[in-house]
Amino acid sequence: MKKFLASLAVICAVALPSTEPAFAISRYNSTGMSCAAVQRAITREGAVILRYPSRNVRGMTLYDRYVADSGLCDGHEFADRVTVPTTDTPRCPVLACKRRPDPEDCFPLQAGCTRF
Repeated sequence: MKKFLASLAVICAVALPSTEPAFAISRYNSTGMSCAAVQRAITREGAVILRYPSRNVRGMTLYDRYVADSGLCDGHEFADRVTVPTTDTPRCPVLACKRRPDPEDCFPLQAGCTRF
């Protein structure tokens, strides 16, 4: 019986983690791609990480997660329009998850406010 339980424990330890789907997220250097290519990658994959050099601090690399729509953000976030630098434009429009404002702080037509 002990051998059976030990075998069962080993099988469960090996099998259970493999039932979880692995969600890898692709990483790209936005300055090595055109704006259209960046937007296609985000649309195709749903979410990607983009890296690019800081405009303000020399030698610093910035990165963030960019998404195709708000459905890929956490419940307290929404997809807001931001820009990233690409080979063909310094301001390529993409979406990034931003924290939703508190309802008490919202004013009409403010991004992320659902009260109005």
